[in-house]
Amino acid sequence: MTYVVTENCIKCKYMDCVEVCPVDCFYEGENMLVIHPDECIDCGVCEPECPAEAIKPDTEPGLDSWLQLNAKYAANWPNITQKKEPPADAKAFDGVPGKLDAHFSPNPGEGD
Repeated sequence: MTYVVTENCIKCKYMDCVEVCPVDCFYEGENMLVIHPDECIDCGVCEPECPAEAIKPDTEPGLDSWLQLNAKYAANWPNITQKKEPPADAKAFDGVPGKLDAHFSPNPGEGD
């Protein structure tokens, strides 16, 4: 099992999860974070820290595509170990459906 970052992180990109991760398995994209599935130790401390409730265990049904997206972009985006400020409009995008098709950016973030 591993944890995955799902659609609600897009354009919200809260980073409370990054601060608590004991193995630094988060990677930063331009407008979301992902978890490297091979680095995650399944401790689960990140899940309750996410204000957008965007982190889920991969055992939940229907998350296969999110597991693949996390793995793909964790291999290309920079590692992030320190919390940064979320986007100014994060609250406006929290809970908005359809963000993957409308707002996802494959571009990397800045990392640490």
